[in-house]
Amino acid sequence: MKLYPVIVQMLGGGSLAGAAASLALLAGLIMPSGRAWLRASIAGYERHVLGWAWTIAFIATAGSLYFSEIVGFVPCPFCWYQRFAMYPLVLVLGVGLVHPHARIWRFALPLPAVGLAIAAYHVALQFQPTLDLVPCEGGVPCSGRYVAVFGFISIPAMAGAAFLMIGTLLLLLRQLERDSGSDEQADEDA
Repeated sequence: MKLYPVIVQMLGGGSLAGAAASLALLAGLIMPSGRAWLRASIAGYERHVLGWAWTIAFIATAGSLYFSEIVGFVPCPFCWYQRFAMYPLVLVLGVGLVHPHARIWRFALPLPAVGLAIAAYHVALQFQPTLDLVPCEGGVPCSGRYVAVFGFISIPAMAGAAFLMIGTLLLLLRQLERDSGSDEQADEDA
């Protein structure tokens, strides 16, 4: 248990930094000058972008298993729903790394989108328990917080940051493929 505070601080700090980087990247994807800069900076590194997304999904999956299987935190129903969105990402993005497909983002993007929505609701529920629309059954309250890194980063907030990072990287991959014309090439090949 001596590693527990270190691991929690690393996951919380990484989540905070990753969420900030994701918001900056989203701003870059929205602005035309940002897209041009991203295109020039990342051209030829599309597989790296997919690798980053896979790495984040893997770390988030390992983190959730660490909290439940090693530390002993019992996941609430919303934690399980977030896991249902995160765990397949490791497989889908991993397959995309092994067998490159021009449009892997189309297969993967719905998972972080759904996971982010669930995580956002779960975080809101932790701060405002009266928002509980569906009673949380299973013995563990969905409004409870096992950890609060820096006073506000809970496990669902970490999951939400991971979903945001993965979704943003997949949107970047989409933009890079759109700019390179590989979407049209993939459609012609199909």
